[in-house]
Amino acid sequence: MSTTIKDLAKSLATRSKPMKRYPHPVSLPSTFVNTRVMRDNFKRQMFEQYEVTSRALKFIARNNALPQKVRLEAQIQLNALPNYTRANQLRGRCVDSGRSRGVIRDFRLCRYQFRMQALQGLLPGVRKGVW
Repeated sequence: MSTTIKDLAKSLATRSKPMKRYPHPVSLPSTFVNTRVMRDNFKRQMFEQYEVTSRALKFIARNNALPQKVRLEAQIQLNALPNYTRANQLRGRCVDSGRSRGVIRDFRLCRYQFRMQALQGLLPGVRKGVW
């Protein structure tokens, strides 16, 4: 029995539940949104949700005063946490353009947006250098 593309499309269109990309609900930022920004925002939310748990498990795993068995169990639980709950998964992104490279941390803007806004006078305390 062979299925055609039309049959597959029809079955997907009549599906009662839509497929979800992320396993948890994601709130969108109020600025520029594309897939990478959504993914980074999702990772930030999950990191925030699991931060206390992971820090507690790290403390237990690294505490030499505790028995080895307890420390090993904490390390196993820490390794069982999802990858998207780790801080090194987060990426500094521009709040205007969603760009991830050349971001100035203090302003959370990429270098191009920073220059444009500085020249327009939209950034307080920033002015063009004259020497």
